[in-house]
Amino acid sequence: MSALLDKAFSPAKLNGLQLRNRIIKAGAFEGMTPKGVPNERLIKHHSELSEGGVGLTTVAYCAAEADGRVMEEMMYMHEGIRPQLEELAASVHKHGGALSGQLGHCGNFTQNKDFRGKRPLGPSRAFNLSGVPYGLPFAGAMGTEDMNRLVQTFHDAATFMKSVGFDAIEIHFAHGYGLSQFISPKTNKRKDEYGGSIENRMRLPLRVLEAVRKAVGDDFPILGKMGLTDGVKGGLEIDEALKVAALLDKGGIDCLIPSGGTSSMNPMLLFRGDNIWGPLLKAETNPLLWLGIFMMKPFMFFDYPYEEMYFLDGARRVRDTVKNAKVCYIGGVSTVESIEKAISEFDFIEMARALIADPALVKHASSNPQYRNPCTHCNKCAALIKSDTGVYCVELAQ
Repeated sequence: MSALLDKAFSPAKLNGLQLRNRIIKAGAFEGMTPKGVPNERLIKHHSELSEGGVGLTTVAYCAAEADGRVMEEMMYMHEGIRPQLEELAASVHKHGGALSGQLGHCGNFTQNKDFRGKRPLGPSRAFNLSGVPYGLPFAGAMGTEDMNRLVQTFHDAATFMKSVGFDAIEIHFAHGYGLSQFISPKTNKRKDEYGGSIENRMRLPLRVLEAVRKAVGDDFPILGKMGLTDGVKGGLEIDEALKVAALLDKGGIDCLIPSGGTSSMNPMLLFRGDNIWGPLLKAETNPLLWLGIFMMKPFMFFDYPYEEMYFLDGARRVRDTVKNAKVCYIGGVSTVESIEKAISEFDFIEMARALIADPALVKHASSNPQYRNPCTHCNKCAALIKSDTGVYCVELAQ
């Protein structure tokens, strides 16, 4: 095994957490929480990743509250799911891995059939296209009390997550979700102290980071998924993204994960490879949502051919900007060569599709220098988030 692979697969510390290696399973919604309740498939999914050798596996979309879910099938942090999450944590720990949870909020982007409030809220008033079939076409702008409550919600969710056995928390500042909506000039049109300059637009995300830190303590690892670009006109671009990184770094984030794209405006910038438009159409059962997806092909589902390490340039600029935070590379790592390249420049590596295709990637790559991951970047797995089966590698199952 090369010296770089040895580094990738050797122990490392993330704040006060000792990890057995530097490979992290990225948060990618598993579709294994029907009606918001984690099922046995979710436990098995992350247990297999831990058994396969990953250092830290991330449970995707742990909503801070019930109305923070994009879909009813996502879970939110509350006492009703404590037994399932404790079982999940225990199973991951049994196999020598550590467990992270991706803590976020949908903001004004929701199609939640179980929405309990009057309407979704974000930084500014907006039209919520995906919510039309569920009677949630309009989103309002948060007032001061709404923002104060949201900060407390993140605090309480983080407290709960630590108590059930999560070893780390990844706050979702990216991909068009709630905190990202405040950061992006495309969605934040406020005229008060929470809008305008990037420093103002970061005010609420930084308050959330501070609240989560207060909840979990100084030694508990907090990661942050951040955007390099929204990939849409008028959205976040790299120069402001570097200011986001600097502010999160100053705010005490332990590790930044520079990603890109938005689930609601340009998802293919994140995925790369085969377009998910067709598989999403095939999987969608709601006629109105099906029609919406069909009509949005030329405006939202752009083609980006897959290439290894497609966020490398932006991630390098983030690395060169921060002074204290570690940087975890994500975006097109599916070969031994890319693992070596990424770990030569960054502290950790996050992967999703490559680990869905082979949960034992770490064991296989560490024992076989000729290892080739079976992922073809078809992105069919991503369209299974509403399926009863949950996410799995479609190609290998055929």
